[in-house]
Amino acid sequence: MSKIGNLCKRFGNYCKACYDELAHKTTWPTRQELSHSAVIVLTASLVIAVIVFVMDLVFKNLMGVIYPG
Repeated sequence: MSKIGNLCKRFGNYCKACYDELAHKTTWPTRQELSHSAVIVLTASLVIAVIVFVMDLVFKNLMGVIYPG
């Protein structure tokens, strides 16, 4: 029983440490910082999607020239 009790105690200490870190030691972004980061991520995602789309069209047309049919 001692091992189970020790395991439960360690798990409880771990949960308390996690809560303490999230509640008191973590610096959370402001709404403005979060919005700015979201816009950057969305813009980068769209740019990458357009690049991949263009590359796909180029390779599709190139393969159509090499392997007609």
